[in-house]
Amino acid sequence: MRFMVIVPANKDTEAGILPTAEELAEMGKFNEELAKAGVMLAGEGLHPSSKGARIRFSGTKRTVIDGPFTESKELVAGFWIIQTKSKEEAIEWMKRAPLFDGGVELELRQVFEASDFGDDASKELKKNEERMDGRLAENARRGP
Repeated sequence: MRFMVIVPANKDTEAGILPTAEELAEMGKFNEELAKAGVMLAGEGLHPSSKGARIRFSGTKRTVIDGPFTESKELVAGFWIIQTKSKEEAIEWMKRAPLFDGGVELELRQVFEASDFGDDASKELKKNEERMDGRLAENARRGP
């Protein structure tokens, strides 16, 4: 089972205040544990919303809204993509995350798998997923 773990933004992350060297080292150690255990598939911090944009869809019209966005409690500061045998295992791993703001509340969401769409759909989706995985791996090796 794959899960996305969402780290919410706060005033500091939205102000572009970076973690201390000690905090980065502790997070790096945790991420290394996840990676060695085969749990971590991806994980990154995000720049503040002031460097972002939203694209609003309304029928065929597309409107771009530049950041910053006002409701920091609804924004994402970072994420992990992890793979575990169960939701309970994912929770146990993430309870160990070295988060430094006492009010942080992580959100854990299961990622859809091809099998979630039924037997007929899952065969074609699985083929497409395998093709996409190869392309994504190549993109990651190639870089921007």
